[in-house]
Amino acid sequence: MTRVLLYTGKGGVGKTTSAAGTATLAALRGLRTLVLSTDAAHSLSDAFDCEVGQEPTEVDDLLFVQQIDAQRRFERSWGDIQAYLRSLLQMVGVDPIEAEELTVLPGAAEVLALLAVRDHVRSGRWDVVVLDCAPTAETLRLLALPEALSWYMDRIFNAERKVMRTFRPFLSGGSNLPVPDDNVFDALRRLQSDLADIRTLLAGPDASVRLVLTPEAVVVAEARRSLTRLSLYGYRVDGVVANRVFPAAGADTWRRQWVAAQRGILEEVADSFRPLPIWESPYRVCEPVGVEELAAFAVEMYGGDDPFARATDETSLWVDRHIDTDGRTYTLTMPLPLASASELELARHGDELIITVGSYRRVLPLPAALARGVVAGARLDDGRLQVRFAPREVARPVPTLESAQELAQGLTAEYLAQQEGREAAIGESR
Repeated sequence: MTRVLLYTGKGGVGKTTSAAGTATLAALRGLRTLVLSTDAAHSLSDAFDCEVGQEPTEVDDLLFVQQIDAQRRFERSWGDIQAYLRSLLQMVGVDPIEAEELTVLPGAAEVLALLAVRDHVRSGRWDVVVLDCAPTAETLRLLALPEALSWYMDRIFNAERKVMRTFRPFLSGGSNLPVPDDNVFDALRRLQSDLADIRTLLAGPDASVRLVLTPEAVVVAEARRSLTRLSLYGYRVDGVVANRVFPAAGADTWRRQWVAAQRGILEEVADSFRPLPIWESPYRVCEPVGVEELAAFAVEMYGGDDPFARATDETSLWVDRHIDTDGRTYTLTMPLPLASASELELARHGDELIITVGSYRRVLPLPAALARGVVAGARLDDGRLQVRFAPREVARPVPTLESAQELAQGLTAEYLAQQEGREAAIGESR
């Protein structure tokens, strides 16, 4: 299977250099390697000091580089849908230029660029695919979108298609509004399938994310939050690159102060991200550019480690079944390393569990066994969120919701209340 590695970090920490160096090392070890960029501000051509095209460009033996044309991918996948939405907006009087802007799905172009990664993995041509991602905030949005867009389309557009099948004869005969044909819905279905493929690939056992940072307090704080939020969406982080570390040897008085300050921060990094490996790269006189310099950078950074080994740690959620005084109960466990109870919120809506960490949210469809029960409690312990589900008959009775407004607002939710320390409990919303 193709090994897929994603590199991200705060802007300017050296993620492109780390990705390019890792890809160069893979090729030197005899692995057929492709490194590509999803960052709108492509810089792989600068790192390798050569021209890079929209198709894989060979820069050394077994080493190929590609800068994806996200806009072309977007037009190919979203074109039919966008054309229908544009015609609908123009029919109701929206200016054509405004209609063009309104039908551009924010972030979709970058997500659809990931289809190139899927296609390369499916081709069987590559042993290693390395992805130079956008800075952290954009990457988090990028990796959250496939699941979120798939969830949205599964509910909204499937419902719309059922309605259109019923009312299309009436609309087409007595209205000037354009009626979406099967090509539009087929395009939506293909897009939904593509998004599911991206999600399956990047959250699978052969893919992992590497966080790149420099020994600075603000940068490390962002990397800590990134680890939590990547885990929220089920993505595996298997290592941290600490770049631009001042060497202790031969340091003068001024540099010794920097060495001491960085060493203190690096100790915090080790404590925060344990047991993940921390690969350190020393501050260099000049930025590594070209195949030889990038290879030297990677060899020194990884040392004797194998950066292409599959990670074995568990990152996805799992469910355990228990028999206790309440009968058969289930515990859903999700790794959320470095999360705090103060930033965590839970809600239950129908057959879905809504998990929010800070400003990031994941809607999690519940397995049938859990959906039949009610949330009996939850806690955050040692970087793991544990939610307990009990049979409905042993839980407190929930009043019948008779108000149409309450039904519309979905007041079947159960919310997480903060407790002392790192534990929290869920009480049912009435």
